Amino acid sequence: MELQSQKFFTQIVNLLQEAKKQVLRTINKTMVITYFEIGRMIVEEEQNGNERAEYGKALLKNLSKGLTTEFGRGFSVTNLQQMKRFFLIYQKQQTLSAILKKQQISPNKFNLSWSHYLTLIRIDDENERKFYEIESNNNNWSVRELKRQYNTALYARLALSKNKEGVKKLTSIGQIIEKPIDLIKDSYILEFIGLPENTSYSENDLEQKLIDKLEHFLLELGNGFTFVARQKRISFDDKHFRIDLVFYNRLLKCFVLIDLKIGELKHQDIGQIQMYVNYYDRKIKLPDENKTIGIILCQNKSEAVVEFTLPEDNKQIFASKYKTVLPSKEELKLLIKE
Repeated sequence: MELQSQKFFTQIVNLLQEAKKQVLRTINKTMVITYFEIGRMIVEEEQNGNERAEYGKALLKNLSKGLTTEFGRGFSVTNLQQMKRFFLIYQKQQTLSAILKKQQISPNKFNLSWSHYLTLIRIDDENERKFYEIESNNNNWSVRELKRQYNTALYARLALSKNKEGVKKLTSIGQIIEKPIDLIKDSYILEFIGLPENTSYSENDLEQKLIDKLEHFLLELGNGFTFVARQKRISFDDKHFRIDLVFYNRLLKCFVLIDLKIGELKHQDIGQIQMYVNYYDRKIKLPDENKTIGIILCQNKSEAVVEFTLPEDNKQIFASKYKTVLPSKEELKLLIKE
């Protein structure tokens, strides 16, 4: 195929692919609204039947049988109960368009699927559910990504570093990156690298695993991160140093340096990352870029060591723990309490 013909063919293919995506988005939105309305009708019918348990069971069973005969799979009693729960959770807003308006999300950009909502309606806490709904939409999370973020308690980990007003913002507009502290989580959950929690491994092993799973690591780091380098060499006075991982955050317009430490964090480690940050601020960053951020990922740390090693007005250096296995619910509760 000639170059001009190939270009023309590619344009047609792109047009058709975009049209297909638009059709799928329309179908998805219509499906979600329809299931919401079915849930509403079930609730209203049950209320007309005085909400008797026997009546409700019979209603769903008969409705499931009739809809399955008419439309095929997808209308089991369990699915109908989920539609009912979907309505009951969102009934204060009455319509999905009102929900979107309240959350300041344009209906034209609303892409959450019914599968997303099946995950969201299992979250009992309303504020937590709103956060994951907004973040799923803003970041185009797949259902798998949504489940992973929920299972690693992203909302709770972010809320730990927020005051009351900050937590309120999480549940109304999602995670907003305006200053360095907004990027930080404690702890970071790195279960995707596949390293056992209580097995000896080197910092090089940890670094290599993170690079191998870079896409997953970027998702855990949060919004706006792009990868720059690993083992970045810096030199001065005939001395050479290597920074484990270098990223750039497009939202804050600054470099983010990550140093990996096995075991307990030492005050010398904090001094080392401070040196790296100072070097980047004075030699690498451009005049219109913001100050460099340094993050030490460690297995354990003393809050007192961190507090007294860093200056009181510190806004650039952070130390966070990491876990290489997915914590149990009990462990997450303890993590949040800590």
